Amino acid sequence: MTVGEMVRRLPRPLDRLRSFKLKVSLIVGIVLVVASIVFWFGAGWQFRYALLAALVMSLAATQVLAHGMTSPLREMTAAAKSMAAGDYSTRVRASSRDEVGQLAEAFNVMSSDLEEADTYRRELIGNVSHELKTPIAALRAVLENIVDGITEPDETTLALALRQTEKLGDLVTELLDLSRLEGGVLPLRPERFSVAEFLDSVACEYDGVRVRVEPPSLELSADLPRLTQIVTNLVANAVRHAPAGTDVTVSACAVVDGVWLDVVDAGPGIPPGERLSVFDRFTRGGATDGGTGLGLAIAKWATELHGGSIEVLDRSPGCHIRVRIPHS
Repeated sequence: MTVGEMVRRLPRPLDRLRSFKLKVSLIVGIVLVVASIVFWFGAGWQFRYALLAALVMSLAATQVLAHGMTSPLREMTAAAKSMAAGDYSTRVRASSRDEVGQLAEAFNVMSSDLEEADTYRRELIGNVSHELKTPIAALRAVLENIVDGITEPDETTLALALRQTEKLGDLVTELLDLSRLEGGVLPLRPERFSVAEFLDSVACEYDGVRVRVEPPSLELSADLPRLTQIVTNLVANAVRHAPAGTDVTVSACAVVDGVWLDVVDAGPGIPPGERLSVFDRFTRGGATDGGTGLGLAIAKWATELHGGSIEVLDRSPGCHIRVRIPHS
C-alpha cells in the first residue's frame, strides 16, 4: 500500500456534517479553544513559548479535523488529468455529506458515464468496421472476378453483387435509425389504426407468416412508422431463423394496460443466458447467418419510446418475443 493510499484511508472526523460552512466555523472555534487552553496552562511561560505552543497545537488540531475536507478536490483534479489522458477508471472517495462530497459523487457519476460512452464508442467502431468488412470484401471479390475475366457478368453474378450492396445499404440504414432513436430526434406521432390491417401489411412481405388478432376489430394508438420498425425487425429475424416448411406466427391481443404483440417461430430459440443481451447492439444471439445484430436493438429502442417493453419468453423449441405497447 502506498503512502497516498494510506492517507486516503485515514478517518475524516467531519464527514458527517452536511455543510462546508459549518465545518469551517467548527474548525475555527476548536482552534480558538485549543489556543486558549494552551495559553491557560502556559500562563507561567514566557509569552513566545506560550504563543509557539498555541500555534503548534492549533495547527495539529486543524490538520486532524480538516483532513478530508478538500482531499476530494485534489482527487478530482488528479482524476480529471487522468481522464484527459484517456483513463476514465479513477474514482473519488465521496464519504463527506457536505457540498464537496456531493460534488465528488456527481464527479464519480460523470466518470462512469464517460467510461461507458468511451467503451461504447470503441465497441461501435470495432463492430461497424467488422460488419462493413464482410459485404465489402464479398462485393470486391465479385467485381475483381468480373474485371479479371474469371467470371462473366451474367444474371447470377450481378444478383450476388446486388445482394451484397443491399446488405451494405441495410446496415447503413439501421445504423442511422439507431443513432436517431438514441439521439431522440425521432419524436412519436401517435395515430389510431387497425392492428389486423397493420400486421397483414407487414406479413404480406414474407412467406409463411400467419397473423392472429384478438379481437379482430382491435385498434391501437401508436407511432405507425416506429411500430413498423419493431414488427418488421422481429418478423425478419423470425423468418430468417425458422426452419424450412414452418410458419411464423404474429399475434396481437388486447390487455388491460395496452396491447401485446407476439412473434413466435420454431427456430433454434435464444438461450436463457442471452435473453437480455440479445437486445444490445450487434448481438446476434449466436447466429451467424449474416444479420447485422441491430434489428433487436432498434426494436427495443422504438418500444421504449412508446413507454412499452420487449422481452424473450420461454418456449421450447423456438423463440417467442413479446412487445407490450401501452395505451397512448
